[in-house]
Amino acid sequence: MLPPDDFNPPIGVAQVLENGLRRIVAPNPSPMTYRGTNTYVLGHTALAVIDPGPKDAAHLDAILAAVAPDQHISHIIVTHTHLDHSPLARDLSLRTDAPVLAFGGAQAGRSAVMQHLAAAGSVGGGEGVDLGFSPDKIVSDGETISGDNWQLEVIHTPGHIGNHISLAWGDTCFTADHVMGWASSLVSPPDGDLTDFMRSCARLAARQWRVFYPGHGAQIDDPAARLDWLVAHRRSRETGIVQALENGPTDAATIAALLYTDTPAALLGAATRNVLAQLIDLNVRGIVTHDGDLNETSKFVLK
Repeated sequence: MLPPDDFNPPIGVAQVLENGLRRIVAPNPSPMTYRGTNTYVLGHTALAVIDPGPKDAAHLDAILAAVAPDQHISHIIVTHTHLDHSPLARDLSLRTDAPVLAFGGAQAGRSAVMQHLAAAGSVGGGEGVDLGFSPDKIVSDGETISGDNWQLEVIHTPGHIGNHISLAWGDTCFTADHVMGWASSLVSPPDGDLTDFMRSCARLAARQWRVFYPGHGAQIDDPAARLDWLVAHRRSRETGIVQALENGPTDAATIAALLYTDTPAALLGAATRNVLAQLIDLNVRGIVTHDGDLNETSKFVLK
């Protein structure tokens, strides 16, 4: 994690970020959401709302208050189905008649490996997932969502969760929880997949971006450097995990306690989930194996 930035915007206020783009921060601060969820309002007349946020009446009122008399909401786009991003979409749709667009429901976009683990039900997961979410329209990778003088390209970026999408707006990208400036993302199997996460990072890194607008925290003005940091961070964690396994069979919780020495106790559970994700990735790549059927307490060993 990088040192905290000075991002401390007024909550529930539509702030102009650039021509045709505003941000409203939801009132749901926490160790996992930082100051709160960033809801973006794109356009001048027919507006797109990106990530309406948690089910919160005050935040719904703040979004509706940002719509001027000569404006209307034409699209509601959800980047992924976590409870801090998607639940307000249906309430907003009922108030505006705008359709809800997303990659799919809670299980959409999972890799074959994660589908297998989910079916086995042995690796836990499911933290903060909006299981009841259902979009009006499913969007696919590479699809263009067009509105009034704006266009968004859908980029499927699984990793944080299988149905996660980023949205390209010219040389700008709404990266939701895949790339944030204040912290790295939680990757908790079977919803999260580190193999997919690294592949999604490489896909974003292959393009030239001016700025990233994340799901939490301030905008990222050097996208390439942030992606480089994220990849290096995960590879550094992998090195630490491999070194821990050189001492013999070990489980995810034990490794997390060894590696995340500066992590507050309240976040050590999340750290353990990240370690488990990396161990599963190492297993898929043939670097480690584990005892018995894979579960949350499996002991892993170097091959």
